[in-house]
Amino acid sequence: MSHKSCYTNPGTGGKRPRNDKGNKVTVVLGAQWGDEGKGKVVDLLATESDIICRCQGGNNAGHTVVVDGKEYDFHLLPSGIINSKAVSVIGNGVVIHLPGLLEEAEKNEKKGLKDWEKRLIISDRAHIVFDFHQAVDGLQEVQRQAQDGINIGTTKKGIGPTYSSKASRTGLRICDLLDDFKDFSTRFKNLAQQYQAMFPTLVVDVDGQLNKLKEYAERIRPMVRDGVYFMYDAINGPPKKILVEGANAALLDIDFGTYPFVTSSNCTVGGVCTGLGIPPLNIGDVYGVVKAYTTRVGIGAFPTEQLNEVGELLQTRGHEVGVTTGRKRRCGWLDLVILRYANMINGFTAFALTKLDILDVMDEIKVGVSYKLKGKKIPYFPANMDVLQKVEVEYEKLPGWKSDTSACRKWEDLPGKAQNYIRFVENHVGVPIKWVGVGKARESMIQMF
Repeated sequence: MSHKSCYTNPGTGGKRPRNDKGNKVTVVLGAQWGDEGKGKVVDLLATESDIICRCQGGNNAGHTVVVDGKEYDFHLLPSGIINSKAVSVIGNGVVIHLPGLLEEAEKNEKKGLKDWEKRLIISDRAHIVFDFHQAVDGLQEVQRQAQDGINIGTTKKGIGPTYSSKASRTGLRICDLLDDFKDFSTRFKNLAQQYQAMFPTLVVDVDGQLNKLKEYAERIRPMVRDGVYFMYDAINGPPKKILVEGANAALLDIDFGTYPFVTSSNCTVGGVCTGLGIPPLNIGDVYGVVKAYTTRVGIGAFPTEQLNEVGELLQTRGHEVGVTTGRKRRCGWLDLVILRYANMINGFTAFALTKLDILDVMDEIKVGVSYKLKGKKIPYFPANMDVLQKVEVEYEKLPGWKSDTSACRKWEDLPGKAQNYIRFVENHVGVPIKWVGVGKARESMIQMF
């Protein structure tokens, strides 16, 4: 058999066709600065999914899901863990704080979550967040504040330092913890010492930590698999609905976000492939979750921010307080420049527009449609923070609908002016809106098509 023949299709003499077989993966991503209500959209899709995955981030994410009047809070567990018929996967791109994971599971067990251990799979290639990573996270923030008078506003969950260990090849993974514990202990001690050399005030109880880790290892051992092979099998096996739940959001992405006020992972669509080990070819629908206005936690540029009664109204009506940090969120008008930028990167199939009901009381609603720099419109989203601080936002004004939408369950129920607002967003961004959220419960998601 000649070398050539394996690459050509003997029937046509053409290139071998790409293998388009296999199950497609549906992805849900945040399209702004996080807190868009991804948990709700994931929850909606998770009810009919067979596998639900997390691919990046750690317990810096916070998803709240309400089922039968019970509020569940998830940080590391995929929020699809509520679905007792599905398998939940924590991918290799996720960084795992083991005590955090077990504590979260226990808290949700008290609320009625059952048998989660039987349906959770953890990738053996995921990196481990140690308690000293969390301590270092706090120390680094103090250091930034002292040096620059400004910090990033991290969640202090050790996420950044763990990804730093990963990139500097000193990190430890789940597979290391489950293998030779003596070897693991040596590497753990070395890593702790490296951090202690950098932060002289850091205290690490090495033996205490190792004893706990040995215990955690046995608790998670039955859940750990080779994640790459598991996903390959799931994609290429019998038909399955596979869902990936993104954490954080486009403008918090380490590459594309408002750097340095970002998270330390890729929370755009590329993170799905690298964080689970799946080919781009198997990515199916990519849904972007968008709040009907904009919010941001912590510091960093925010062009449409409203430091006035509008911002305050959105903050109080929308209960804009972080699930993970308890911090008040900064609020402003919807910014379509951000949505177009997020769409350039992610190529959204459709949007879910959430919290439309928060705008019910507004007389007039503004929408940021473009940015000007030195009087000139710019077609891109500026990379540099100082430049972004200087942009002038051009707004379009839309009339408010001044009526309660929270009981609306279908498109026809929505007031005409609310329908206009939705169509305006679709037309300006070029992405259809598939769901509109008008409240907290599962049933308050209006499906449009």
